[in-house]
Amino acid sequence: MAYHLCSSPSSLFPNRQTPSHSLPSPRSFRLGSSGLRTLKLSFPSLHARTSLQINHVSLQEPVAQETQTPTNVPEVESPQRQNRNSGSLSKSYIWVNPSSPRASQLRQKSYDSRYASLVKVAEYLNSCSPSENDVFEALKGLGDRILEQDAVVVLNNMANPENALLALKYVQQNLKPKREVILYNVTLKVCRKGKDLDRAEKLFDELLKRGVQPDNVTFSTMISCARMSSLPDKAVEWFEKMPSFGCNPDDVTYSAMIDAYGRSGKVDMAFSLYDRARTSKWRIDPVTFSTLIKIHGQSGNFDGCLNVYEEMKAIGAKPNLVIYNTLLDAMGRAKRPWQAKKIYREMINKEFSPNWVTYAALLRAYGRARYGDDALNVYREMKEKGMELNVILYNTLLAMCADVGYADEAVEIFKDMKSSETWKPDSWTFSSMITIYSCSGKVTEAETMLNEMLEAGFQPNIFILTSLIQCYGKAKRTDDVVRIFNQLLELGIMPDERFCGCLLNVMTQTPKEELCKLANCIERADEKLGYVVRLLVEKQDNSDNFKKEASELFNSIGSDVKKAYCNCLIDLCVNLDLLERACELLDLGLTLQIYIGIQSRSQTQWSLYLKGLSLGAALTALHVWINDLSRVLESGEELPPLLGINTGHGKHKYSDKGLASVFESHLKELNAPFHEAPDKAGWFLTTKVAVKSWLESRSSSELVAA
Repeated sequence: MAYHLCSSPSSLFPNRQTPSHSLPSPRSFRLGSSGLRTLKLSFPSLHARTSLQINHVSLQEPVAQETQTPTNVPEVESPQRQNRNSGSLSKSYIWVNPSSPRASQLRQKSYDSRYASLVKVAEYLNSCSPSENDVFEALKGLGDRILEQDAVVVLNNMANPENALLALKYVQQNLKPKREVILYNVTLKVCRKGKDLDRAEKLFDELLKRGVQPDNVTFSTMISCARMSSLPDKAVEWFEKMPSFGCNPDDVTYSAMIDAYGRSGKVDMAFSLYDRARTSKWRIDPVTFSTLIKIHGQSGNFDGCLNVYEEMKAIGAKPNLVIYNTLLDAMGRAKRPWQAKKIYREMINKEFSPNWVTYAALLRAYGRARYGDDALNVYREMKEKGMELNVILYNTLLAMCADVGYADEAVEIFKDMKSSETWKPDSWTFSSMITIYSCSGKVTEAETMLNEMLEAGFQPNIFILTSLIQCYGKAKRTDDVVRIFNQLLELGIMPDERFCGCLLNVMTQTPKEELCKLANCIERADEKLGYVVRLLVEKQDNSDNFKKEASELFNSIGSDVKKAYCNCLIDLCVNLDLLERACELLDLGLTLQIYIGIQSRSQTQWSLYLKGLSLGAALTALHVWINDLSRVLESGEELPPLLGINTGHGKHKYSDKGLASVFESHLKELNAPFHEAPDKAGWFLTTKVAVKSWLESRSSSELVAA
């Protein structure tokens, strides 16, 4: 980035028609005030940066957004605008040896000494009281013959919009500027620095009343002021006014409007301009790329986010921290934690330091996808760096811990949250903690957490009451389950399908003599489900009626709970020794496609897939499969060389046991020739010869027993 150090009148009032090749060298200054010959002095780089660094009066600068940019850096125009806006000054400059004694004398007589005093005046005006007397008095110190370039330098270095307007008033009263629009533009820039769009708009109205013709820079400044004020609709409004004033937007303004249209919800316009930008090879700033990624993310087009990112790199634009953070957030909402990991690694390799926004995006990405260890690593790294989480991030972590069964880690996070002076647990925090204790069967801890929640002023919601019912069910405390159910109704909360599913699950763990208590609750919550449960509990024998009622039940509930209902009803049948009803329910589940792909057959292997089934449903499916194999054998049909049962190799998140370990014991009880495959976790395999011999022996035993 070239810093423009020339403070001559020509540099403050550029001629837009001059070709770009006539730009002066950055390190130059003018002697005296006006009419004197201009000398070009070359100084060592360090000296130039410390003593000759003069702000080029940029009337259009990139919009300051979330990007990490150094402060106190002179404003510069884009290369496109420099080429169009610069005056033809090169012929009036000569080189002087910086080591010459004459160079030192010339430096003292240069405009830089006056420039330093003008900057001090601007600094004073930024902090003085916003009164006409104070502002006018400070400017009187510049002398009676104030130059137009002096006024521009003072205004350009101000950051107080209220006082800047008073300074402009003084200038207008004390000189007749040749290009008054320049004074208005630099004053509008001060409004932009202060994100004061209201004053900027009033100043624009004043400009029109005085008969001053606004130019492209005027509108560019108004547009960027609206963007900085987080008012994209206003930016669009100012952009669309330009043609009526005879102003034609340039590439930089068009690029800025991609961002403004995107933020204001006019997505089609944003992408139309973006397509034009790509074909015309406009320079697009990182803020605009960030907006395009956000637009794609908000519409659910997460591949579009990645495409913009790749296009950005392809044209040589360098991603900044905001771009990386925006991508991480999009990949989190897309539930693509693996891509979030890849983007994060690339960011680190580019030597960007993650900030709070980065870690928050990673936590959300890993938490939503249940990447437990990765989420906890991010959490601990944040704590090591002294970063504080907010309630949303704490709750994201705790919800993840509840879903993956990280009870001890959840307790640690909850304690950390309570120790925070800024953030306190809310109802969702308590809900996650009660769920964790309930699923772990820790009744006392769950009750303590409920009491703490009530003391904090929060009432239990349906999620918390559902967790408590599950907790009391595990502990075989049926009366407490009924009490919580009654409390739900007293609070005016209508039981939903998940709540009824939880009650149904509790029934599968309840002693037979207490089932009627829960059957009554289910009937009050859902009449259809209650009737089907009553048929099972009371062991009514009408098979056709049972299948009809069960079919109507499954057709009336949401697809997200059908498998859970079917699993629990089959488990209840198995507990009540109603194997025929269990088989009917399994058949109904297959017919209605609640269960898909349980059996598969090929020329070399027949398999039974039990993953995703409850224990009772898995045992029922095994029973049906064995009967099918027996019928095949009796019909004379050949079995394949290999037979297998796949239970999956995982375990329940709140238990040390999985379906595989329970099934292994059951297969031994049946004396079945299936053995766990050493190289295929979760698989139990046997050969045609072994299973044929076993099925024949079972058939003989049944005949003897008969």
